[in-house]
Amino acid sequence: MLASMELRCFFTSRPLVRHETSTWNPPTSLQRATLFFSPLKPFRDRLPQLRVVASTPPPKSLNQQARRTDDGIPMDYVKTLAKFKSRHNHIRVLEISRRLDHPFAGSRLLLLDRPGNIHSIAFLFKLLTGTYFDVFATFPAILSDGPLAILGLGAGTAASMILQLYPQAEIHGYEIDPCVVSVGREYFGLSKIEKQHRGRIFIYVGDALRASVREGFSGMIVDLFSKGVVIPELQKPETWVRLRSNLRKGGRVMVNCGGSCVEPEDAARDGASIMEETLKAMDEAFHGQVSVLKLGDRKEDSCLALTGPMPDPVAWKQALQSSLRHHVDMWRPYRR
Repeated sequence: MLASMELRCFFTSRPLVRHETSTWNPPTSLQRATLFFSPLKPFRDRLPQLRVVASTPPPKSLNQQARRTDDGIPMDYVKTLAKFKSRHNHIRVLEISRRLDHPFAGSRLLLLDRPGNIHSIAFLFKLLTGTYFDVFATFPAILSDGPLAILGLGAGTAASMILQLYPQAEIHGYEIDPCVVSVGREYFGLSKIEKQHRGRIFIYVGDALRASVREGFSGMIVDLFSKGVVIPELQKPETWVRLRSNLRKGGRVMVNCGGSCVEPEDAARDGASIMEETLKAMDEAFHGQVSVLKLGDRKEDSCLALTGPMPDPVAWKQALQSSLRHHVDMWRPYRR
């Protein structure tokens, strides 16, 4: 259980409101991290899963061994920048030392929910993350002109990457927790992105499933989790039918479907089965036009989904920078 301070960010206007600059001040006392990361090794044909597991402090006699293990990141390389409880989340912001030999070295991580699943990541000196966010960054290359919705903005990782790679993009980001948006601005460079791309990024606080614009979205990125799992509404075909109705003709959806790599707060829930239920609901709503991209291995699997007919892989690759092109070859048709 987190020792937390209560941060209240309330908006009293419409249920879905544009999020303006907040007056939130971050906690002043930094707390020593006692978190160890699951071993993550970057491979070209798969991405490291974003998951953190808590570690129990070891006996003093094992201090040297505990401070450097093969199973995670030593505590000395992790700094806690913020730790508190909002109305919707247990929020932690961690900074990983650049001195560490690890894929996440030099990053900041946003952890939500009690198990500590990572919801956003940002590096100081590089854009790509080595995670599923890089796949999201390939999405605008197959969309027609028009606004792109991000349902589940988090601290703004996907929005930041897309606007830096596609400066003419128009992003509409939806996040239920105003405190998460504040954290994004304070620690993840979201305020800088808003200033640099004024008129290109619009942030709303409220129910992301109500996202809409007058002429429809050219695409939607869906990354909606609560208590460690994909939200239950996404296991219902009618939810996807409603989201599809807010797309322009030819519009697409790219979805983080989770999997066994995520750790639910409720031990009775299974991330892998929820992933499959989500895919089945999408398959029904989009009439069998769903492709999947598998990440990880059989024990720690997860996947992304893409709606619509499979794009021309040659044209898709040509529209991407070279470091993103290998993701195109990872997509496969979904089969129940």
